[in-house]
Amino acid sequence: MPSLKDLKTRIGSVKSTRKITKAMQMVAAAKLRRAQEAAEMARPYTERFNAVLSGLAASVGGSDTAPKLLAGTGSDQVHLLVVMTAERGLCGGFNGNIAKLARSHANDLKAKGKTVKILTVGKKGREQLKRDLGEHFVGHVDLSDVKRVGYENAQEIAGNLLGRFDDEEFDVATIFYSRFESVISQIPTAQQIIPATYDEDADSADMLYDYEPSEEEILADLLPRGVATQIYAALLENAASEQGARMSAMDNATRNAGEMIDRLTIEYNRTRQAVITNELIEIISGAEAL
Repeated sequence: MPSLKDLKTRIGSVKSTRKITKAMQMVAAAKLRRAQEAAEMARPYTERFNAVLSGLAASVGGSDTAPKLLAGTGSDQVHLLVVMTAERGLCGGFNGNIAKLARSHANDLKAKGKTVKILTVGKKGREQLKRDLGEHFVGHVDLSDVKRVGYENAQEIAGNLLGRFDDEEFDVATIFYSRFESVISQIPTAQQIIPATYDEDADSADMLYDYEPSEEEILADLLPRGVATQIYAALLENAASEQGARMSAMDNATRNAGEMIDRLTIEYNRTRQAVITNELIEIISGAEAL
């Protein structure tokens, strides 16, 4: 049985931990508001940008003059997985869920005889995938010094991908991130970005457009921007998801610490009462023996 001193020390330690988790929860809540606003404001632009590219891609179809970013290399043998996670932990299952989805996707591709390459963005995903898939790593993007994700970070990652694609290092690129739904719901998502894939726009299916310059020239200019835009949207979704997951995790940790303090306090009082009772018994027994 722990002594009174041990229990008192442990209670003090848990109280200190509760102060830290409470502070982290409040910081995450403040950051979440900004990150959520940024992610929600980016969604309409991204959706509209993709709709424009979808119309252009539909008009080009399978023509021989279609840009390589749209038509692809003609093969799907080599896959590049871009795993985007956080630089820090203490955010529940946020990093683990993304890594789990990427690991499952990589294993499925390997089972089909495909070649898998992995580019990590954020050290937490790299740490979780290193043991099983470390031999497939081809690069890493460190954002630990970035206080707030910007479009220039997305351009840097997109430039990395486009350079590798031009050098024919891969055929298909897929990004893995977490889409923000709410504080308690973040959905791990896999999205292919090279070659570009777009849903057909049913509203514009019966409309005809004349383009100047040609559709191919416009796509050749917009598709690289489209890759950067999708990566930027994923980074913003990840930032909001990370803060939401951290806020939820720290809230749970704070409540658990409070429950532990209550249990330890009860144990401390019972132990203290038992010590006092034993001392009284010893005094009474000694007095009767005289």
